[in-house]
Amino acid sequence: MIPSSFPDKTEIARVSARILLDIGAVNFNSEEPFTYASGRRAPVYVDCRRIISFPRARSVLMDFLAATIMREAGTEAFDNIAGGETAGIPFGAMIAERLALPMTYVRKKPKGYGKNARIEGAMTEGQRVCLVEDMTTDGGSKISFVDAIRETGATCNYTAVVFFYGIHEGVEYRLADHGITLLSLCTWWDVIAAAREGSTFDAATLDAVEAYLRDPGGWTPPA
Repeated sequence: MIPSSFPDKTEIARVSARILLDIGAVNFNSEEPFTYASGRRAPVYVDCRRIISFPRARSVLMDFLAATIMREAGTEAFDNIAGGETAGIPFGAMIAERLALPMTYVRKKPKGYGKNARIEGAMTEGQRVCLVEDMTTDGGSKISFVDAIRETGATCNYTAVVFFYGIHEGVEYRLADHGITLLSLCTWWDVIAAAREGSTFDAATLDAVEAYLRDPGGWTPPA
């Protein structure tokens, strides 16, 4: 069903952050840092893949994301929703269903056999495509996916994600320089605020995490 309400951005961010905490998607560990796809190591990680296993959480978040897309881009702005391999595929499918649009997905690289395609599903020249993903850190994978979409002759000027790290400088400008507008539900700052309101983590842990978030480039992993 197409969402017919457009909640306030601040409320969407607050509730989305609370949901991620409630389903155990937020992880902190300074002693054994997480390694991201980019190769970066950090004491924080959000596992948005967990969302698909929590029906009520995923329903709320996907309603929020569909409403955000329509509010920021327009109700008739797109002809196709593309999910990014692999985490973006279920979210792309759920958003396509809500917006009553065709769904496709984008491979990270050509599959190496058959048509050797990066785009799966029906995407045609001139279609306006919204790339849907679970999250973004530095925006690098989004640019790669968008380039693959544009190679079909379609346009892609928006990417929508559940979670945006929001701590690395220049990410939104980098995407904008590539003609991409980033839409997201919440950031680390929303998660920290929600965590301080609740009792998921102790104050000392949150203070240490916030110190990292304020200067991720200056953080040194333990030896």
